[in-house]
Amino acid sequence: KDIQYIESYYYNKLELNRFDSNVGKYVGYTAAGVRQAEIWNKDTSIIAGRKAQREAYCLNNVGIDYQTA
Repeated sequence: KDIQYIESYYYNKLELNRFDSNVGKYVGYTAAGVRQAEIWNKDTSIIAGRKAQREAYCLNNVGIDYQTA
């Protein structure tokens, strides 16, 4: 449960928005990012896909990272 999947979007070195698996939705950090996050959060298929990324990517690879340490 301590594994976190984050997908961030940047423009000109400024973070616009981010999906955080601990929050479970997109969060915007600029005016444009907030608007885009609201659009993405309304689409349940996008949110379900991002939540599935944590399962598919993070949980499958966490054993690899701990083996090399």
